[in-house]
Amino acid sequence: MAHEIRTFGDPVLKSEAAPITDIDGRLVRLVDEMFDTLETSNGGIALAAPQIGIQKQIFVWDLDDGREVIFNPVIAESDGEWVYDEGCLSIPGLYVEMIRPRRVLLRGIDLDGNEVEREADDLEARMYQHELDHLHGVLMFDRMTPEQRSEALAEYRRLSAPEPERRGFRRLPLR
Repeated sequence: MAHEIRTFGDPVLKSEAAPITDIDGRLVRLVDEMFDTLETSNGGIALAAPQIGIQKQIFVWDLDDGREVIFNPVIAESDGEWVYDEGCLSIPGLYVEMIRPRRVLLRGIDLDGNEVEREADDLEARMYQHELDHLHGVLMFDRMTPEQRSEALAEYRRLSAPEPERRGFRRLPLR
């Protein structure tokens, strides 16, 4: 069963998620529901539990190497810098150049309760960082300069407005 994706302005997106302490049948069902939601999300590659209103430290993703889930993730190491357009299912339509580390080492727990590590770079590393932000109540707007945030919020309001006020698509540059 797919859930509604919470969007900017919903207070659940600004709250700290709780760690997972027990992997049980309810949690497995939640993971399945998160994948159902991701599949219906119009192009999303990852989803954090707070984006569907669940304050748990879980995120799922679906990349070329398949669907995966991680509980209680942390970035153990990061390196480099990469500027790239970033979007968010909870801020639909907005893509903004963001600076993030190019490479990360992600640690957490898998669905079987095993400790796991994932080394990643570029898009996969960015995705891990973005979803981890959701688990700590951090949105893209929180990582922007004040000038970039002001412009991005104005663009998001324009994109969220009813037609005919909303016209076209603009990519916002890094400032």
